[in-house]
Amino acid sequence: MATNILDRLKSNPSVLSKSERKVAVVILQDPNKAIRSSIASLAKSADVSEPTVNRFCRSLDCTGFPDFKLKLAQCLATGTPYVNRNVEPDDRVEDYSSKIFEATVSAISDAKRSIDPNALSRTVDALSQARRIEFYGLGASGSVVMDAQNKFFRLNTPCVAYIDVLQQRMAAAATKPGDVVVIISNTGRTISLVETAKIAKDSGATVIALTSPHTPLANSSHILLGVDSPENTDIYTPQTSRLVHLTILDVLATGVTLKLGPEFQSHLKRIKAALSETRFQEEQSD
Repeated sequence: MATNILDRLKSNPSVLSKSERKVAVVILQDPNKAIRSSIASLAKSADVSEPTVNRFCRSLDCTGFPDFKLKLAQCLATGTPYVNRNVEPDDRVEDYSSKIFEATVSAISDAKRSIDPNALSRTVDALSQARRIEFYGLGASGSVVMDAQNKFFRLNTPCVAYIDVLQQRMAAAATKPGDVVVIISNTGRTISLVETAKIAKDSGATVIALTSPHTPLANSSHILLGVDSPENTDIYTPQTSRLVHLTILDVLATGVTLKLGPEFQSHLKRIKAALSETRFQEEQSD
């Protein structure tokens, strides 16, 4: 399923003309009202012509106004209803906290619907058979790859995370067939990561990209875990993409654990038991 059409409308207004943006403003103010509107009433509310409304719909890959209203209704029925998620300077605590929670829930819900199950299956197969696993990420994705290492080192496969550009390039050059390199990037347009993906591919590693579809990084990978996570982080809004990526990593770690079979459970229990002496035990109540 395509990314939430309202998120597309909010995050990429450059695809619209000046007049079409007037239509977008009216729809974003009250999506439910737009569904009930005729093309004439919507055009009047936006102070544009009916042909402008039709052009607006086609700009969003809809065949016309009826098709747009159908997709808008499906979006509201299957996902988290759209809210203005941009944090404003005069927002109250309840305003910005609600926006952040709603944006996060919606982003994870959209990712759940859009992620390719075949790509997940291929990724689980590659990771469960890997000789070595390396995770690369920069900036906000750096914390995500560190969490990935924390999950996957328990699975009995050598695993490392690199968050430095030079280390990534050297490590990629040292990979061999049988190694798996997972590169995580929300934008998919960071030049150094795309170059590193190509270095790893030339070295014989399997390259998996957790990133936005139709980006240079996506096109440089063997397996694409494509998720769109529209977000406006110019000033205030946190990056929901990190939580989407962390959730997908949980899916992959669980998939690899299941793939390794029941006999692998004793290994995980042994690791868990090693932590028992590091914690205070709960007191028994009388």
